Amino acid sequence: MAVALITLLAACSSSGTDSTGTAATTPDTTVVTTESPRTTPITDAPESSQADTTTQATDVEATEPATTEVDTTAVETSQVETTDVAATTTGADTTVAPTQDGPLTIQELLDLGRPIVLAHAGGEDQHPHSTPYAFAESVEAGVDMLDFDVQLTADGVLVVQHDDDTERTTNANLVIAESDYADLAKLDNAYWFTTECTCKDRPDSDYVLRGMRTGDVTPLAGYAPDDFAIPKFEDIVRRFPNMPVNIEIKGSGAQAIAAAYELARILIDEGLADNAVVTSFDDLVVEAFHELAPEIEVTPGLNLSSAFILNGVPLPEGMRILQLPPIFGDIEVLSDKNIAASHAAGYVIWVWPNDRALENPAAYTEFLERGMDGLNINFPADGVQAVRAFTGEGSD
Repeated sequence: MAVALITLLAACSSSGTDSTGTAATTPDTTVVTTESPRTTPITDAPESSQADTTTQATDVEATEPATTEVDTTAVETSQVETTDVAATTTGADTTVAPTQDGPLTIQELLDLGRPIVLAHAGGEDQHPHSTPYAFAESVEAGVDMLDFDVQLTADGVLVVQHDDDTERTTNANLVIAESDYADLAKLDNAYWFTTECTCKDRPDSDYVLRGMRTGDVTPLAGYAPDDFAIPKFEDIVRRFPNMPVNIEIKGSGAQAIAAAYELARILIDEGLADNAVVTSFDDLVVEAFHELAPEIEVTPGLNLSSAFILNGVPLPEGMRILQLPPIFGDIEVLSDKNIAASHAAGYVIWVWPNDRALENPAAYTEFLERGMDGLNINFPADGVQAVRAFTGEGSD
């Protein structure tokens, strides 16, 4: 695996859907020979349901992931049973999504004829990361799709959580895979959120949502303490049944494949097979998920994405959405040449800014002017307004 790309992807944001490739022809980056990239198409992909590339790099070391050692048959579905789990549900009976007949399918989303807006982790710079409150506010702002990171707790609950522990966002430090959901659900997931950053070096007065989860502070109007907790994925999709969903399975190996089983179960049980895109950094996790639920659109992992972005190797048949950062180091990922080549190959590009300096209305407008088909962003309301202004929607 090319170190340049791994460095690019692995360092790109603690915040977002980390991306994969550009360019179906000679890319505008240095050509590096990759080590036996997985280019065999994933079988049984639905004819009109192809995949997206929302791989996230935050949890990946700057070395090639050890994907070849995972036995995808080793995880039984019984490992991720959640029917007997007793834990706090999040966000019940508070702000809900507007009523409509159901979420758009992924094909309908791509057929809208305009760029779309995805609320990255609920809009993590505008709202506390991956909280029910954040998703509710993003839906209220009019986003087209919700974006999630998911992983399993020790007792088999699929939670919406980016980091493998809770130290960065909450008032305690618990490892997700080693903790039961009942314990995780008690934490204040807005504890370190400020309007400028999720960080620990600000005056106490800057932590404007701290204590709403624990009842020390009265929650905002229309919300409850559970809206500032670490949520179950199942609760969020039930609360917002009209929203398409974009999900990354965090991590790799047996734990991630177990999460794939539970994610497949939830999406199918909730009737979201046509309304979801699923990805992982690990190609074997993507393959395992696809074998479980071939009707659900998937995205390539790191190896396939690397082969495309560096060497112009086309994505496997059925994969059609690229999620890309604009630039990293001295590599201009979204160069004009790479954008043109990606579109020429028939791929859709959803940009994820990997620099907070690019999280603003002017930057969003520039992305749209350069041909981005989607904005997976941290200020969802600003993105919605940028798209409306760009398309003339709502103008006289």
